[in-house]
Amino acid sequence: MAQLAARCAAFLTILLASCSGGVLDARGPVAAADRQMMLNALAIMVAIVVPTIVAALYFAWWYRAGNRRAHRHPRFVYSGAIELIVWSIPLLVILFLSGLIWIGSHELDPARPLAAKEKPLELQVVSLDWKWLFIYPQQGVAAVNELVVPAGVPLHFSLTSASVMNSFFVPQLGSMIATMNGMVTELHLQADHEGDYYGLSTQYSGDGFSDMHFTVHAVAPGAFAEWVQRTKAAGPALDRNGYERLAQESANVGPFTYRAIDPALFRAVATNQIAPQRGPR
Repeated sequence: MAQLAARCAAFLTILLASCSGGVLDARGPVAAADRQMMLNALAIMVAIVVPTIVAALYFAWWYRAGNRRAHRHPRFVYSGAIELIVWSIPLLVILFLSGLIWIGSHELDPARPLAAKEKPLELQVVSLDWKWLFIYPQQGVAAVNELVVPAGVPLHFSLTSASVMNSFFVPQLGSMIATMNGMVTELHLQADHEGDYYGLSTQYSGDGFSDMHFTVHAVAPGAFAEWVQRTKAAGPALDRNGYERLAQESANVGPFTYRAIDPALFRAVATNQIAPQRGPR
């Protein structure tokens, strides 16, 4: 018995370790709410799945050929009680799941600001072929394939695409959101703890799609201020000519920063004042 318990504990440890860095390893309020909603939905569905499996096994055992106590009714056609059970339980499951989805879709609306005393950090995101451009309009800097944010501070993302449709996702921080050319989507996230979190595109967009990922560095507010100052002291400036060069197709691009930005650049991309790229060929 002790050996069996030890093996079960080891198996559970492996399962939990495999969740590290994924949607179940939440590091922010949105991700934690997403995880709780998934677990609640799982519990509701398990409430009908497990009894159904147990009942199927029990019926197979009870009505086996060798059980003479089982009463068989070959002319059985209809039972109102069975019909009530067969239809009421799935309807209750659908009702509970619908309520869960209704509440979650409002509480976790990507455009809904997070409840926090601090003002959110504004971030502008442009999905390119095949890289991510992150603009810090308040700080006047930008970064490619790297996102540095202060831990414990709400983040307000404004997202668009310079080419084909893409999807922005940081599994440990929360909800996935689409980026589309000619429009801006919004997303509110927060990293509660310092650390590095994996971000990626979850929508296929051509040959370089597999390299379209980035790292979110959540650091202390003081360290974030220091990073901004270092970024302002080195690197090129991002104007429209620099953006045109950046927007050209390229894959597996290493992270780098811009010390200054054209403040009207994001709006020009989102409103197609800068012509969109023609997309992967």
